[in-house]
Amino acid sequence: MMIGKQHPAFAANELAQRVRRFVDDHILPSEPLLAGEDDSARKLAGSLSGRAREASVFGNFYPPEHSDHLANLTDYIAVAEQEGRSEYAPGILGADATLDAYMLKRHASPVIRERFFLPLVQGYAVSSYGMSEPDSIGSIPATMTCRAELRDGIWHITGRKWFICRSQVADFVTVVTRTTDGPVAQSLSMIVVPTDSPGFEVVRPLPLLGRDQGQAELAFNDVQVPYDHVLGQPGQGIALMQERLGLGRLLRSAHWLGQAQRCFELMCERVHSPKGHLARLADKQLVRARIYRVYRGIATARALVLDAARKFDAGIANSIEVNLAKLAASDAVSEAADNAIQVMGAEGLSDWTPLANIYRNARTTHILDGTDDALISTIGRQLLNATAPGASFDPACPSLRLSRAAE
Repeated sequence: MMIGKQHPAFAANELAQRVRRFVDDHILPSEPLLAGEDDSARKLAGSLSGRAREASVFGNFYPPEHSDHLANLTDYIAVAEQEGRSEYAPGILGADATLDAYMLKRHASPVIRERFFLPLVQGYAVSSYGMSEPDSIGSIPATMTCRAELRDGIWHITGRKWFICRSQVADFVTVVTRTTDGPVAQSLSMIVVPTDSPGFEVVRPLPLLGRDQGQAELAFNDVQVPYDHVLGQPGQGIALMQERLGLGRLLRSAHWLGQAQRCFELMCERVHSPKGHLARLADKQLVRARIYRVYRGIATARALVLDAARKFDAGIANSIEVNLAKLAASDAVSEAADNAIQVMGAEGLSDWTPLANIYRNARTTHILDGTDDALISTIGRQLLNATAPGASFDPACPSLRLSRAAE
């Protein structure tokens, strides 16, 4: 998509620089206040979102007809990195709503699009997604027990979900629920549940590593919503989950790269600072090795994210590439935070720098959105299938063989 007379890559770079300036000038200085759990933190985030809309750095990858920015995921990755420099920036800049915006645009009924999609892309509604359950295995959809029964055109939803992001402030939750007793490929559906529905309950917040990160447990006590609140068609839950995961993991991975890059910059700043010169950090081989390893990890993860994004834009199968990118980005931010703290010393463990919070967030990336163990096992199985005797394995497009075998 051409923006004015600019080449898309040039437009993406210019937008990335504007996003970086906004994040550095307005969000980073406000992080201590944004970390609060009271109304003042939410009001500040809302005020900053308004300023972001005024500065035209809000909703940078919404569906094209609802954004003046980018319609290409590959070009957006550079912008997403700058959004990810602060853990609060994706929410303030509307990036947290990107995935739900695409899902509603593609699969929601006209009623849902009018009630929730337009407020979402305008920055006046908050979305959430409910999949994991207390008594099920998140990576095994067949173990889900949340149920929705259709009676006289009304869905009756009963069950629990937990570790659901933004659910305490959300206007609606897209709930993955069982709608039939058949095979799991046809028995799960996604239903949009307004959070003001009778029977919807936020049971409790669920801190991660001792810190509130917006996760909560939810209860659905015979919550009733109309039939047209289902996304797509009943029974399409697995297909929609896979669609969400592909785009969602790439969006999150790009944001993690932004946090990793921030850690790298803080580490280099310390080396070049008066304290760093006093300790002669730049002359120490171990410090140089840390700088190298962090930079290599970020560069490698960025290349994998971009490879998966290009295939996403081209409509090429990319399941292996997406999972590789997610794992690499998770490793990159974890290694960056750990090494930056090591170079910073005790100060890196304190609240005087953002490193302690980034370190906690980095550890959660190895669990949320697919655990490392599950993704590594899946990639190994897929690669073995793709390289089986008689298979035409293409290392440049390893997922292609899998998609053709499934046809």
